[in-house]
Amino acid sequence: MIAQVPFWQRKRLHEMSQTEWESLCDGCGQCCLQKLEDEDTGDVYHTELVCRYMNTDNCRCTVYEERLQKVPGCTVLTPETVGDYHWLPATCAYRTLAEGRPLPAWHPLVSGDPETVHQAGISVRGKVVSEDRVPEEDWEEHIIHWVL
Repeated sequence: MIAQVPFWQRKRLHEMSQTEWESLCDGCGQCCLQKLEDEDTGDVYHTELVCRYMNTDNCRCTVYEERLQKVPGCTVLTPETVGDYHWLPATCAYRTLAEGRPLPAWHPLVSGDPETVHQAGISVRGKVVSEDRVPEEDWEEHIIHWVL
């Protein structure tokens, strides 16, 4: 009976294997949005700009294994640090499970289809521009309000 219960329902985040942990990513790409932080308030603002290494068609990193060498500030989520990233969208599976909520029906682990995150409008597909197309001094002009 226990084997029929999906791993994300029977394991805590820190109990998951690396493969299980990685499979929690729904491929929305929202964590790869460039963010600006207000130095006075600490508020974080998302932009419509994504990391230059994101494939904007499938919302996946094109250099995932080397991302920390190519992008030193790249976000690395772990069971211990997931709570530190208050800017993660409420739809993020890591945040969802850390907060004790169930994965939604559109999540690829639930639906069995990696396209459902895009079909549900959760991903950044079709909504973003690569950061290398906009000078950093102009990023403020690209702040968005559609983060889910």
